[in-house]
Amino acid sequence: MRKDPPSLSLHPMKGEDGFSPVRGGPAHDVGWKFSLAVALIAARAKSLSGFGIALWVGLNAIAGDLTGDDWPQFLGPHDNGTSGETGLMDRWPTNGVPIPWTKEIGTGYGAPSVRGDRLVLHHRIGNEEIVECFEAGTGKSLWRHGYPSQFVDPYGYNNGPRGTPLLTADRCYTLGAEGQLLCLELQTGKLIWQRDTAKDWEVPPAFFGVGSSPILEGDSLLVMVGGQPNAGVVAFDAKTGTTVWENVGEKNWQGVAMTGWPGEPKVLWKRWDKQASYSTPVAATVGGRRQVFCLMRQGLVSLNPNNGTVNGSFWFRSRIEESVNAMNPIIVEDLIFISGAYYRIGSVLLRVQPDNHGFDEVWRSTVLELHWNTPIHHEGYLYAFSGRNEPDARFRCVELKTGKLMWDRDESWPAHGGHSIPQPNVYGRGSAILADGRLIVLGEGGLLGLFKVNPQKPEELSRWQVPQLHFPCWAAPVLSRKRLYLRSEDRLVCLHIAR
Repeated sequence: MRKDPPSLSLHPMKGEDGFSPVRGGPAHDVGWKFSLAVALIAARAKSLSGFGIALWVGLNAIAGDLTGDDWPQFLGPHDNGTSGETGLMDRWPTNGVPIPWTKEIGTGYGAPSVRGDRLVLHHRIGNEEIVECFEAGTGKSLWRHGYPSQFVDPYGYNNGPRGTPLLTADRCYTLGAEGQLLCLELQTGKLIWQRDTAKDWEVPPAFFGVGSSPILEGDSLLVMVGGQPNAGVVAFDAKTGTTVWENVGEKNWQGVAMTGWPGEPKVLWKRWDKQASYSTPVAATVGGRRQVFCLMRQGLVSLNPNNGTVNGSFWFRSRIEESVNAMNPIIVEDLIFISGAYYRIGSVLLRVQPDNHGFDEVWRSTVLELHWNTPIHHEGYLYAFSGRNEPDARFRCVELKTGKLMWDRDESWPAHGGHSIPQPNVYGRGSAILADGRLIVLGEGGLLGLFKVNPQKPEELSRWQVPQLHFPCWAAPVLSRKRLYLRSEDRLVCLHIAR
């Protein structure tokens, strides 16, 4: 198996297959020597004034911290929006955060991913979807792979990809807005294999295009394809792209009680119904058993990742047809939290049954109505932006086990009509990640916030409007080696946030 050169393979792998996303670890010798060289130069430059100080800031921004964490997939190294990085700013500077680079990009809503010194973004320029690799420290384009796309969002949103790349030691996986699933060489961008899921399966058209991201579990790439009648989730051989198994659909949903609906009628399966949601599968070990939890359009499903067997199904969907599920399930021990923003569906906390073959409802409430953002869980509390539309936006903290509202901030603003409308001084429907004991928050208009993690009251430490960003900023922040990456529909910005 081909491996990265030492300067890129900054962490040891879990095994010999080379398919595990990086989780952190010591730098190799080349990275260590480079860090030492930068440190020596920076020490000299820091003792100077004017240009020397600027050089010191620039060197640190480019070099970053080679021993820091990768962010190789949707929602980061632990797929839950948290990072183990430390030594980050505890306030934003009054004159703004250093910006090593910024770049005009194509349209899309997906976040970039970072592994080693490589950042990969999936975006659209003209009639092409483009997977593009950049130097993470400089923004220099290293390679790009493009393919035709005719996708047009039926509701007038942009036509770019919605998913986030998945990066391994030597491969990059992406899922486009029309269901094109790609496997590329991370070093060169060379195509290894490709599957057209819209042609290979019977997939009803999605409301806003394909919006889930692939995940890796063992040697299988798991994708929410949304195929009828029983291919809602498909496992592919990560090396070859061949189908390993497919499941979820009529077989597991037919006759299930439609919990939360008046009278809780039984599901009568419709062959034309959409299956895929805008959520990404989450793998976890619960009750001693490895499981994959998928918040489908119909609700939550637990799968055996080895063969696709359905462990349990729980109906969770708005009664209105024009609605979606989009957040990722939050899994804490045997508890599963799911939420939706459409037509007061609210949230449900579930407990996995001891035999792992079903779910029991713990509480149900509208205390959180989550649209696309996934909450941050920390020490028994959820921190999240609630609300479907701009006038509904709230920033809230909720106790996980009880659903108790701990605090609430009004972040609402008028419905937005375009880039020309001035950005109010609120976060709107923001997104957050957790690092170094603080919440890093990106508002949908480009307002960058820093909050103390406190379940008793909201404590905003700092805020700064990123000048290059404007509405809509709907991708969560990405953090790797003390660099924070933020994107809007047309701009990617790199910030250096080392203390």
